[in-house]
Amino acid sequence: MFFKNLQTMLKDNIREYGMFIALFIIMGIFTITTNGLFISPRNISNLINQTGYIAVLAVGMTLIIVIRHIDLSVGFLAGFLGAVVAIALSSWGWSVYIVIPFVLVLGALAGLLTAYPVAQLGIPSFVASLAGWLIYRGLLLLATAGTGTIIISDPVFNAIGNGFIPDIFPNRGFVPDVHIVTLLLGVIAIIFFVFSAISSRKKEQAYDFEVLPPDMFILQLVFVAILISAITWTLAGHNGLSWTTVVVLLVVGIYHFITTQTVLGRHIYAVGGNPEAAELSGINVKQMTYVVFSSMGMLSALSGILFASRLRSATTTAGTLFELDAIAAAFIGGVSAAGGVGKVTGSLIGALVYMSLTSGMNLMNVDIAYQYVVRGLVLVAAVVFDVATRSRGK
Repeated sequence: MFFKNLQTMLKDNIREYGMFIALFIIMGIFTITTNGLFISPRNISNLINQTGYIAVLAVGMTLIIVIRHIDLSVGFLAGFLGAVVAIALSSWGWSVYIVIPFVLVLGALAGLLTAYPVAQLGIPSFVASLAGWLIYRGLLLLATAGTGTIIISDPVFNAIGNGFIPDIFPNRGFVPDVHIVTLLLGVIAIIFFVFSAISSRKKEQAYDFEVLPPDMFILQLVFVAILISAITWTLAGHNGLSWTTVVVLLVVGIYHFITTQTVLGRHIYAVGGNPEAAELSGINVKQMTYVVFSSMGMLSALSGILFASRLRSATTTAGTLFELDAIAAAFIGGVSAAGGVGKVTGSLIGALVYMSLTSGMNLMNVDIAYQYVVRGLVLVAAVVFDVATRSRGK
């Protein structure tokens, strides 16, 4: 009975669980082929930090694709705004606490500019955002003209991309090489998840919604608890949680709440499911387009901040192919090309899958040409999987 329930659960939720299965397979393969180097605390910590700026873009791109659009401008917008940060800190003498909000607002305004021809003039988002891609590419070259690289020396700003949350009891004589705060946060995360899952299950039962069988529900709780424990224990073995990780988790948490618990979130998915029906039901489709593109611009600014902080500089090549990585992560994470389907939590897993491929192949010294081929095949597989699951659903 247990295995029958497990098979049914996996079959009915293959779209949601498929990305987790893929992540475990990829991590398992690279752990074996690199003799455990891939799963080492140092590499996992570096992998999560490298995933940060792509994961942030993937969250915004997920909502863009959900409403049946695309935004190609986000990569060089992130690079250009990262250069603005570098100039403001190094040349204008601005405080980091002023620069970051300023650049986030600039990003939101840039998103509105991209949305205008799409919402008001009916121009395809591919064309409108391609124009933005060219414009921001040119602005990035102008911003970095002369030096090519703008060094950022502000220690507070650079800590965002390279620093870690402080630990309690530093230089202690017990439990060596373990980050206590990271372990405590892991325990808190597990407790929060368990109580949240139980609360959601009770609400669904109160409305006579279909829920998982008790044994499968318990298995799900145990699986997630083990997963969170493994991640936090691994990170605790190497400096603990980074500030980049904290930023990404905050972004995913906020957007997950907005998309699942608010009227705005329901309207976004309604527009993606059927724009004409959404308009007839009283939803302002143009307004939703502005909101989603503006959010994408703000997240592009945050991505640029994370990338510039990690490199401690702004360069002429910053933002190159970021948009394609974000699109790939969103599709791998379960967003549907037909619109209306996709979760921001899935985009985080998709980004981890995508960047795990890169990290693992780098550790194996795979030629960059073959890396692009493999990443392309994975993206094709994700889209084929989307089409297959939607066809079966019909």
